[in-house]
Amino acid sequence: MKAIIIEDEKPAAEKLKKAIARADPSIEVVAVLNSVKDSVEWLSVNDMPGLLFMDIELTDGLSFKIFEEISISGPVIFTTAYDEYWQEAFENNSIDYLLKPISQEKLDAALKKYNKLKQHFAANFQNLLNHSQQSNGNKKRFLVKRGTDYVSIRTEDIAYFYAAHKLVCLVDSRGQKFILDQSLADIEKNVSTAQFYRVNRKYLVNMNSIKKIKAYSKSKLLLEIEPPVSEEIVISQENVSSFKEWMGQ
Repeated sequence: MKAIIIEDEKPAAEKLKKAIARADPSIEVVAVLNSVKDSVEWLSVNDMPGLLFMDIELTDGLSFKIFEEISISGPVIFTTAYDEYWQEAFENNSIDYLLKPISQEKLDAALKKYNKLKQHFAANFQNLLNHSQQSNGNKKRFLVKRGTDYVSIRTEDIAYFYAAHKLVCLVDSRGQKFILDQSLADIEKNVSTAQFYRVNRKYLVNMNSIKKIKAYSKSKLLLEIEPPVSEEIVISQENVSSFKEWMGQ
């Protein structure tokens, strides 16, 4: 599992990284970030890690500002020297709130809690997926603006949705692009999970638009979609299994 540490004190970050390795060697800390700005930039261009360790008071403000700039779907273990932020922490993806100095015992307990939650939701994922696929609430059309006119586009005619520079765009099967006023997360809730898949933080793709799937480095997958895009669309190692299951349903 991949994790990141958001901590502005280098000795504290190194100590936490070593403690995580002792607690669970399978956790790979892929980044150590020391500010709100750096964290937002990193999370904007990388796949969401399975777990985030987050200090609260950073050099450029409280880490809660990160949640205002970017949608964070991963669970967070907050690590802080201050106890007055616990309520706000649990309003922002927190599964535990560890006060510094953090003992190995407390960290071990927090990771055990994380694993129990992960197992619980994994066991119920298929039921949730089946329920969402059977739902009659999926959008049949999207109303988009073209110039001064509005156009209704059938959902099955949409090739993919993508996010860029805080905008979300819809691209139809003919390559026409339209700007939407919804987030990718909201759109994902309103389309069929049997038809659309969130391949990464940036793209929500219609199965019919996938033209080729290639093996990529470190057990990842590389997609080619139609209409084509100018950048690589990569399925992370963590999502390869669920993507293959979705493609083979």
